[in-house]
Amino acid sequence: MTTNSLVPAPIAHLPWRAIFVVIAIAMLGALALYSAAGGSLSPWAFNHTVRFFAFLGMTVAMSYVRPETYREYAWPSYILVFVLLIAVMLYGAIGGGARSWLEFGPIRIQPSELMKPIVVLCLASFYARLPVAEIRKFSAIWPALLIIAVPTFIILIQPDLGTSSLLLLGGIMVMFLAGLPLRLFIGAGVALAAMAPIAYSFLLPHQRERLLIFLYPEEDPLGAGYHITQSKIAIGSGGLFGKGFLAGTQSQLKYLPEQHTDFIFPAMVEEWGMFAGLLLIGLFALLLHWTVRVALDTKDRFGRLVAGGLSMTIFFYFAINLLMVMGLAPVVGIPLPLFSYGGSAMLTVMLCLGILMSIDRVNRRESRRR
Repeated sequence: MTTNSLVPAPIAHLPWRAIFVVIAIAMLGALALYSAAGGSLSPWAFNHTVRFFAFLGMTVAMSYVRPETYREYAWPSYILVFVLLIAVMLYGAIGGGARSWLEFGPIRIQPSELMKPIVVLCLASFYARLPVAEIRKFSAIWPALLIIAVPTFIILIQPDLGTSSLLLLGGIMVMFLAGLPLRLFIGAGVALAAMAPIAYSFLLPHQRERLLIFLYPEEDPLGAGYHITQSKIAIGSGGLFGKGFLAGTQSQLKYLPEQHTDFIFPAMVEEWGMFAGLLLIGLFALLLHWTVRVALDTKDRFGRLVAGGLSMTIFFYFAINLLMVMGLAPVVGIPLPLFSYGGSAMLTVMLCLGILMSIDRVNRRESRRR
């Protein structure tokens, strides 16, 4: 017990502000899912709420695990999930046009989602062991690229462009934070831009269509451009304070597709207005501020790289979804974390938060010692 409180120290030292922010985001999501179902707890709002609090318990439990344990099990986890990715290719179930799922009776998992935090842990472990003098050598680059590229390629051929993009971005951020020269990233960007026409030729038909519709959505407003067109209408028609709870025309009349997953933000803004949209963005900003502070306060190199990489993983989830529904990025099937309906994406973000809380616990302990 602490001397000035009846609350046990392990409970009192949890990052309660971050936890309350996460709960607020998830419960706002439950309200949006209740509305998306026409004012019903089923099939989404109730399951979303139960799943969230179960995962929250897991996240709190993870915070009591030492960061060294995550480092120790990073590579075995990478191998295990890599085997699951191979199993997906052979026996996976198809959902949303991609073979991304493994089914074990009533349990359905998406191994590609689990790979995101694991890649960050493996890269952080690799660079934490590498002497600083070796960072600018080729031996510091090719192993990291291999760690990222192999699962990214497997996920890409499922095909799941959104998940593979997030995995790639998260891994690249760890490489950047590890101190690799900036010219390597600039050179890689230029090379990728030059290779874009070749890469376009290898895209599947529906992926090419998404890219073209992103550039010219008005070309097929009732076909391939329907999602973006309806999303913009929903966001624009919400005004400042919205049309009212359960009163959205785009959502309630089912004009807006996937309003419980990828396009839940436009459905919410139509009913609750720009004010609610900015409130949600503000909550995510508070959460990301906490994750970045955890990274900055960490003295251990491994912990700093993990915290930075996981922070960026959560940020890319949030940023790409908002850019997507506003027509500023192609539609790649990325949900809004903690807010949309979907167990795999929520599990990934809660795993990230559990590891971040573990690192934060160490930071707090060291701060009290000083």
